[in-house]
Amino acid sequence: MRSETNARVVSAFLDYLKVEKGLAPLTVSAYTTDICQFTDFLEARKRVLTNAQRKDVRDFLQQLFSNSVDGRSVGRKLSALRHLYRHLLVDKKIDHDPTLNIDSPKQWKVLPKALARDEMEKTLAGPPRASDSKLALAIQMRDRAMLEVFYAGALRVSEIVQAKLEDLKLETGYMLVRGKGDKERIVPLGKSAQAALTEYLKSARGTLAGGKNSPVKAASAASGRKASPHMLRHSCATHMVENGADLRTVQTILGHADISTTQAYTHLALDRLKTVYQKHHPRAKAKS
Repeated sequence: MRSETNARVVSAFLDYLKVEKGLAPLTVSAYTTDICQFTDFLEARKRVLTNAQRKDVRDFLQQLFSNSVDGRSVGRKLSALRHLYRHLLVDKKIDHDPTLNIDSPKQWKVLPKALARDEMEKTLAGPPRASDSKLALAIQMRDRAMLEVFYAGALRVSEIVQAKLEDLKLETGYMLVRGKGDKERIVPLGKSAQAALTEYLKSARGTLAGGKNSPVKAASAASGRKASPHMLRHSCATHMVENGADLRTVQTILGHADISTTQAYTHLALDRLKTVYQKHHPRAKAKS
């Protein structure tokens, strides 16, 4: 049903381009490719072109960037969608334009990939133990502690490798981290990370001293994604911004020297701001 609805919308728009606008066949073909790609994206979300939201358009463009599509191509696709939705608006097929107020691609920064929250939970649970041996249990404790610290403190691989026991302040829930350029910063550790570290130090560290295997890829298999330690760092930042953290705080935790680097997460804050506004402002929703 969704496919049929989308097909009718696309067909009518292409007829409009050919007949009323008199566009060349190559241009119409490019519009067709771009709009059909967005249509496929929407259908995966169980949506149709006529009820697409601004977030759908933004997520579509972000996916293109994440797949290394160049800015010029992304700009062309956004232009095609703008023409489509202006036509639908004029034709009274929709009552709002989801491409309105979306920045041009040259103003975007590509967001690092991050795990969704449910994927993060599955990753933190880690892979099952290989056996019931003392060594296997110790490895599981170590892996869980590493994953929790990566996610809690948004650490880089080099930062966790260089960490020393004296840098850890479990009683106060903080950790001293040495980042790029040997700059030091303090990062908070939540209760889950503190508990995992405490268990590891008490019951597993002695068994595994010197072990260097990375647990991230094996643990992330449970979520259905191939994650890297850097993805856990960006997942931490993404989830904090989604939950309302200000960018200065996120900048401090990530250890970014310049907040412009952290501003890659700005669109998450703006999307949350709009959601909260729509939910709580008495005049945000149009009266019927």
